[in-house]
Amino acid sequence: MPRKSKAGARSTIGSNPERNRSHNRRVVLDVVRQLGPVGRTEISRHAHLSTQAVSNIVEDLVADGLLIKTGRLRAGRGLPPIQFAVNPNGGMTAGIEIAADRISTLLVDIGGRVRAQRTLSIQQNDPETVLPVIKAEIEAAQAQLKPPIPQLLGVGVVMPGPFNVEGMTSVGPTTLAGWLDFDAVAGIGQVLGSPITLENDATAAAVGERLQGAAKDLKNFCLIYFGQGLGLGIMIDGRPYRGANGNAGEIGHVLVEKGGRLCSCGQHGCLEAYASIYALTERLAAAGIRNVDYAHLERLHRGKHPVVEAWIQEAAGYLAPQIAMLENLFDPEAVVIGGALPPGLLEDLTQAMQPLPLSVARRRNRYEARLIHGRTGRFTAALGAAALPLLEAMTPRLDTAQAAHREQPNEEISLVG
Repeated sequence: MPRKSKAGARSTIGSNPERNRSHNRRVVLDVVRQLGPVGRTEISRHAHLSTQAVSNIVEDLVADGLLIKTGRLRAGRGLPPIQFAVNPNGGMTAGIEIAADRISTLLVDIGGRVRAQRTLSIQQNDPETVLPVIKAEIEAAQAQLKPPIPQLLGVGVVMPGPFNVEGMTSVGPTTLAGWLDFDAVAGIGQVLGSPITLENDATAAAVGERLQGAAKDLKNFCLIYFGQGLGLGIMIDGRPYRGANGNAGEIGHVLVEKGGRLCSCGQHGCLEAYASIYALTERLAAAGIRNVDYAHLERLHRGKHPVVEAWIQEAAGYLAPQIAMLENLFDPEAVVIGGALPPGLLEDLTQAMQPLPLSVARRRNRYEARLIHGRTGRFTAALGAAALPLLEAMTPRLDTAQAAHREQPNEEISLVG
């Protein structure tokens, strides 16, 4: 795995000092993205910025092509206020998922709509091979678009974790050869000429489900992510939780069976050794079925192959207690299960975990399901990757606002969801 910087900060309401202009632009963009079409007065109220500051920022954003005027709101007396919305053609981001055997590419406009998507199988996954492929795949995806083609604001790149952990990072099914000491952000950025945001696949997948999937209306949830290994994305108050070194959520290496099956990390009895796509393909290989891809796995499941059926029952038995543990630790609105498993298989796995063990989630007034399966499918991590630069470009940061608060003690600064 490449070197990984520490996690970013949470989003906040704006502040008036001129030195925080870039922060305030993010605040205004975030408000318009959530509420638009919306007028200046409403933006000012929700952003806690002066009307004059909002007017100046809005005009700049319109000039930059990031916002558009949508007309006037007809309500009450006087001149109706001009309404503003995010311009879907004002910019787009690319999401790249680098897996051991494939590269997935998505283009997403700043309105959150997927404009193009591609998947390419690869035989080698070292940086020298992958970097020119990424560039070519983004260009091929852009070639699918009809003019006008939005400007590329940034690129989100996701890879399997954990990052920089001795004994875990450079072994096992998620290994990407040659990336351990490679500066991915600098290397990819030099090739593409765009700002790069790097994330692990499970965290990005949680962002993807929050953007367009099963967790669209959830602010607090956990996502158990089936990549080649098994990961966990954690969303708290609408923001991904990454931990001190970007490795939060390595649920695949939680010990579930003392002295159990050998895991790729060298331990015995890790959850990933039982409940992962890798564990399933190992069982299939032992039965003489090798080189299983997504479509083949889907066919095996539809045909109720006994190895797949047995794996569902075994994986469910190990996963169900982990669901209850996550509920007790994080008190989420729901736990989502998703990733690169076919939808029907995910649904059967979800059903096989019922009834779930007792946890704090079993409330008398609960109406929603405790465990739901994801809706964004195989592209969920790439979708989350594309959303990461949008978060950078359009979501305010807590550290900027805190600096303003220290200099302006009477300035009102608060958190947004």
